[in-house]
Formats: sequence, structure tokens, C-alpha cells
Amino acid sequence: MHFPLKQLVATTLLAASLSAVTTSALANITPEQSAAIIQSFNEKSVTDFRGFLGTLTKGEQAASISAFLDNKPLNAEQQNDINRLLGIYTRVKYGKAATETLRELVEIPTFNIDGVPQYKNPEFIKIAGKIEALAKAFNLNFRNIDGRVYEISLEGSGDEVVGIHAHADVVPVTPENWVLKDGTQLDPFKVTLIGDRMYGRGTEDDKNGIVVAMYAMKVIKEEKLPLARTFKLLVDTTEETSGDAIPYYFERNPTPQYNLALDGGYPVVIAEKGYGTVMATFPRRKGEGQGAEIISMTGGMATNQIPSASVATFVTDKPAELAASLQKAGAEYVKANGADFEVAAKVVGKEVKLTVTGVSAHSSEPESGINPVSRMLELIHSIDGKIALKHNHITDAARYASDNWGLDYLGGKLGVGFSDDFMGPLTTSLTFVGLDDKAFKLAVNLRVPKGKSPEKLKAEIADKLNAWDKKTKVKVGFTYSVAEPMYRNPEGEWVKALLAVATENLGMEHKFGTSAGATSVHELPNGVQFGLARPEVKYTGHTDNEFKTVEQFLLDLQIVTEMMGRVGQLPKL
Repeated sequence: MHFPLKQLVATTLLAASLSAVTTSALANITPEQSAAIIQSFNEKSVTDFRGFLGTLTKGEQAASISAFLDNKPLNAEQQNDINRLLGIYTRVKYGKAATETLRELVEIPTFNIDGVPQYKNPEFIKIAGKIEALAKAFNLNFRNIDGRVYEISLEGSGDEVVGIHAHADVVPVTPENWVLKDGTQLDPFKVTLIGDRMYGRGTEDDKNGIVVAMYAMKVIKEEKLPLARTFKLLVDTTEETSGDAIPYYFERNPTPQYNLALDGGYPVVIAEKGYGTVMATFPRRKGEGQGAEIISMTGGMATNQIPSASVATFVTDKPAELAASLQKAGAEYVKANGADFEVAAKVVGKEVKLTVTGVSAHSSEPESGINPVSRMLELIHSIDGKIALKHNHITDAARYASDNWGLDYLGGKLGVGFSDDFMGPLTTSLTFVGLDDKAFKLAVNLRVPKGKSPEKLKAEIADKLNAWDKKTKVKVGFTYSVAEPMYRNPEGEWVKALLAVATENLGMEHKFGTSAGATSVHELPNGVQFGLARPEVKYTGHTDNEFKTVEQFLLDLQIVTEMMGRVGQLPKL
């Protein structure tokens, strides 16, 4: 789409571009050619976009660049070339600055604190101030909507608004789990660069999205590029928790006609599974019987988080003997269940710590991890009777988990599994573990495709768990929540442009995708995901040792800038 670069020619070129563009045209610049251009420049060797283009007049894009620099009307392919070069320019000019901004945002620990609303949390007040300062430095409009949503606007000439969604909150961390295989201890709230990986909570989910969108807006603003519509970056503060910030915003502000989340997968995701939770609450009870007693157990810090390790603490009169028995039973359990995880028992003072180490994962992708929570609970239940254990709320939970969920994450053991050809299967992951003075809580996180209504699925699960509870007489209370999946019919020129930008830059197949993760566009009109994760690469958001590679971060910056240009200039979305 047409991308004039100076205000004096903006009006005539904009008119020409809006009448001439067709989305079937492709940019002629391949990923290999983009890489070659990037290698030829650094942030100090470019001043502005027109100067950058002036050094590129001998390649295959010479005709496009010459026409553009001469302020001549461009055909669709030429304009797409210019769009792509704008993305490359932004990466070269502001890549290092954007990386530094990401580091600064990661250092602000914006996770939920029980009992403190996000809008009153000092860390959210701090990040709001940081984002506001950036917006003002970039000459962008900023509004703080009661601490719930931070709105950054890039004004266009028309009435249409495109909402770009990202979020400032992150899931909690278990700091002791942030250890690399070589023993390197990481600080979750400091960006640690090792090789090409930037480790830190929020590098993947989702402070990277905030940063690349703001720098894309900065370039478009400072180059005085005319836009046919307004972009609003909406920074959510409750995406990982209650999800009430975006609804709060839309109760008080118009809803953008088009919405895209930089909080999911490439190229363009048109379907999201519904999010659900089965929370089992086991009232605390005094240990009954003879033997060791399990006094605590760890798991995910949130319902959407599969941790890398789970630790159960036992008390006993004979710790060395118990540790030896647990180690032997653990080794047998590992061997019998795939040998792709570890179990270790260690005496610590008068206690025994039993640790199951798996592979951390986002709960929407249980297949990408090895769940230590489910393995710990099954292991505990399997040794009950072989090793003398007092029965309490934790052994009750282990019995429940083993009988109903097991190591299967497709709902097969409970008999509720189903699948959709496009969206994939229902997944059921044991995740959150919580223990307080009153109860032990254990969550199963559900990701629900289309094909079965939330009400029907909820009723099926409840019927089976109630029958189990009646049979076993275990004291447990259940609560259920299941949301509708999202499915969009991908229509319109804007989604065609999104698909072209992502697939051409990433070398991906030109087709729409689906996601197990839900984003803030789930309930919004014309809502899709546009990155920033590659579907063929394991997603590290919510995991211990979360990271984003520098190369992918810079590529995201390039892609999002090109996307804003193309979508911003389309005559009709």
C-alpha cells in the first residue's frame, strides 16, 4: 500500500495509493535479500528513511525506490517493496534501542499480588509511567485509563480504528527454578543475554509486543507517513489474571472495528480455544494412620503455568530411611513412565524433599513440556501402601489426580476427550497447586476447541467427578469454568495483508492458523492474533527460563512496522 514519506507530498500520494492498491501483489524482497540489506547497515549509518532508500538504488528494488524518491505514483508491488524496506529500516535504526527498552520493562516485576488490584500495584504504576514517558518521547498520544489500560495512539485521517493488543502483566515466577542446565542461576526480572537468547519474564509474553508496536509507531510518526485510519495500542494489565481491564476500557471507550493481538502466534490466528478451569479444593485434615506425612507440595504459580519442578516435603522419624525408599520408588516410576523426567529424594534437616523435575511449558501447549505436577501426584498415589504414609489432604489430592487425570493431558482418563479437525484436541493439564491454612487446591487447566458446548463439557466433567467423589468419599469441593472458543471467518483486505506480511517475512505457508491460547481479542469484533511467536518453535511464555531470541525480536520489530504501514494505507479493510 502506498507509503509516501514527506508531508508536502502526502496528500496527492495518499490519494493515488488508496485508489490503486490491490492486496494480491507481493513484495519482491525475499527474507534472504532482507538479511543482506540488514548486514550492510547499522543504526549509526542511517539517518532517515529517505536517506536509507537513497543508498539502495542498484538492487532489484531500484525502480520502486526511484519512483518513491521522485514522488511518483507506485503500483501495488512497488508500494509493498517500500513497506518492506520501511520495516527493515526500523530494525536497523532502532533495533538496539528497542532491545534496551525491552530490558527496562522486564526489570519491572508486574505480576499479580494477592489482595492488591493491579491498578494500585506500585509496579504497574511504575510501568505506566515508563510507557507514558516513551510515548511522549516518541510524540505519540498517551492515555492512562484508570490504571487498567494504557492507550497509545497514532492518529490517521479516517474514522476507522485498528486496535493493537499487548499486555504489561506477567505470570509469577518460582525463582529457584530459573536455572539453566549448566547450573547458571538466572534472575527472572533481569534480561540475561546468553548466545542469542534474552532470558527474562515477559521477554516472550508479552512486553516484547509493547516495545515493537511503540517503535513501529515512532517511525511512522517521525517520518510523517499519512495513515487512512488510526492505530491504538491497548496495553492490558490483567490479561494473565482476571481479564477485566479490557472490558473496563470498552465500557468507557469505543471498540476498534478491527483488533489484532501481538500475544499469540504467526502468521494470522483466526481461532482460539476456550479457557477453562476445574478447581478441586481439599479441606485440610490431620494426618491419619502411621508413617510419614506430606506437609506441602509445590506446583504452578498460576492455572496457566506448567512448572519445571514440583517439590513435596515429608516429615518422618526416619528421614534417611524414607529418602532411600522414595529414591528407589522414584527410579522405578521414572523407568515405567518414559524415563524423560527425574525424581530425587534428599534429606534436609528433619525433613525429606521429594523433587520431580520435568520440562516447563505454557498450559496451552502441554505436549511441549513434561508435567512434574501430574507426575508428582501419580507417584505419591502409587507409593501409598508400599511406603507407610499418613493420609491427609495432599494424599486425597493425589488419589483424585491419579484416578481422574493421570499423565494424560487429553481428558482420556476421565473420558471427556474430543477434537476439532482445525483447532485440535481438548487439553487438560494439572497446573496450579496452592496450600493455605484451610485447604489444598489443585487446578486442571482446560483448552477447549469448538465441537462441544461449554455447558455440555462442564456437565460431563462434573458428572464423572461427582460419581468418583461419591464412590471414594473423599472430601473435596469442585468449581468449574469453561469459556466459548473463538472462531473467525477470515474476511477482508486487512487479514490478507496481515497474512502476506507474516508469511513472506517468515517463509511460512500462506494459510491461517489456530491457537490453544486465548488473548484479549477473544470476544472482540474482527479479532485475530498476529504473532509474535512462531508455531514451529516451542513457546517459552509462562515457563521457567522464559526467553526471546534477539533475532526473532528484531524480526518482529521489522514485521510489525511493515504491517502497520500496509494496513494503515489500505483503501478498505
